[in-house]
Amino acid sequence: MAMKKEKQEKLPKEVTSAAWAIAMAAIAPMLDTTMVNIGINKLGLDFHTSLEIIQWVITGYMLALAVAVPVSGWLMDKFNGKKVLLYAELGFILSSVLAGISWNIESLIAFRLLQGVSAGIIIPLMTTLLMKVAGPDKLGRLMAVIGTPIILGPLLGPVIGGFIIQLTSWRWIFFINIPFGLIALYLVSKRLDDFEPFNSDSKIDWVGIILLAIMSSSMIFGITRAAHFASFHNHQTYWYVGIGLVTTIAYAIYNVKRNNKTVMPLNLFKHRSFSAAIIGMFLAGLATNGPMLLLPLFFQNIRGFTLIEASLAMIPQGVGMLIARPIIGKLIDKLGAKLVVIVSLTVSLVGSIPFIFIDEKTNFVLIAIVLVIRGIGVGGITMPLMSDVYTGLQQEQIPQASIGSRIIQNVGSSFGSAALATVVATVVSGLKPTIPTILHGYQVGFLISVIVIGVMFIPALFLTNKRKATNN
Repeated sequence: MAMKKEKQEKLPKEVTSAAWAIAMAAIAPMLDTTMVNIGINKLGLDFHTSLEIIQWVITGYMLALAVAVPVSGWLMDKFNGKKVLLYAELGFILSSVLAGISWNIESLIAFRLLQGVSAGIIIPLMTTLLMKVAGPDKLGRLMAVIGTPIILGPLLGPVIGGFIIQLTSWRWIFFINIPFGLIALYLVSKRLDDFEPFNSDSKIDWVGIILLAIMSSSMIFGITRAAHFASFHNHQTYWYVGIGLVTTIAYAIYNVKRNNKTVMPLNLFKHRSFSAAIIGMFLAGLATNGPMLLLPLFFQNIRGFTLIEASLAMIPQGVGMLIARPIIGKLIDKLGAKLVVIVSLTVSLVGSIPFIFIDEKTNFVLIAIVLVIRGIGVGGITMPLMSDVYTGLQQEQIPQASIGSRIIQNVGSSFGSAALATVVATVVSGLKPTIPTILHGYQVGFLISVIVIGVMFIPALFLTNKRKATNN
């Protein structure tokens, strides 16, 4: 019995090798996002332009990524998945080179759009091809592999970006993608088998793709406008979020008329674990992604850290996430997502509640310990949610589920970051910008993230429970 269990838990070498190749392809897009965020002020100085225009270097990338995600589903249906990944990675490398040699702000924004399109194809492909490589029984452990770029991006991106800007030129933020991309091209070409198209007879659903692209991009842009104005009460947020809601309704009507024969069929929500995972992934935007923005700002504005010091101060949280990564994968396969997420949420609360009370005098060793605990908890939330998106789905539904989960992650992440930034700005608006008033704003932001972690226990109850299924 013990030998059988050991045999079940051991992953074939070729499966692990293929998973690492897929993960490597996503590392450059994940790193790029956080590195560019660090360089915004430097870009504004070098191009002699306003923050409003420079912000489009980030916003344009996010919107292009949102538009490309629905297209990726059709590409996976129609073509060899390995070739799609290779061409998308090559596109990301070339657009990174072009961004690095940009001669004015207009050219940089244009090349960032190209980067966003490539990233919008690579990231959904990552989870879809992993599902194809793993199968349902090994998905949890391989999600631990695929979680590597998700963890390393927020962890290493700000640190690498901070050092690059301080020691060299902002252009190297883009040039550094080249070696990562070339290694990924080599690994994918050598270690990944060809993937048959999921549905070679599939016709591109232009109407569905356009509606989903408008929905996600307008939602994201409207939400980021709230952060820009430091208030949700502004015409641009109302207008663009309104467009997003209208196109969501339009897509639902279109899906009914097409009898779920669309780029992302809404009958996916009939699967309980899919619905619960999607809701959980959206809420995770506030519970985990929002604090990722607040913590570096807290270290800079309250503790007086430099940009690099603030980035380095985040490492304990990344260490916690890396500790959780391999353990979580095995537990997902053994127990299912439900128990893993519930325990991870509990640990996240233990590592998040102290930030409601931490101030400028709190010992950093204590903060580091809390960050490690928080990292362990947060590291156990995303992977099981991502794996449960695919539970019980047919083979042809996998690309469709990838599109849905990626759209929700994009909108949820944008909403989480913008919402907490807006809350902090609203709390301190009109008050004298002293450390106690700014600190109060951050503490309210952390309080909201804690409340959302509590709310996440509700969808977690509807996730997969493999222990119960085994007992039955």
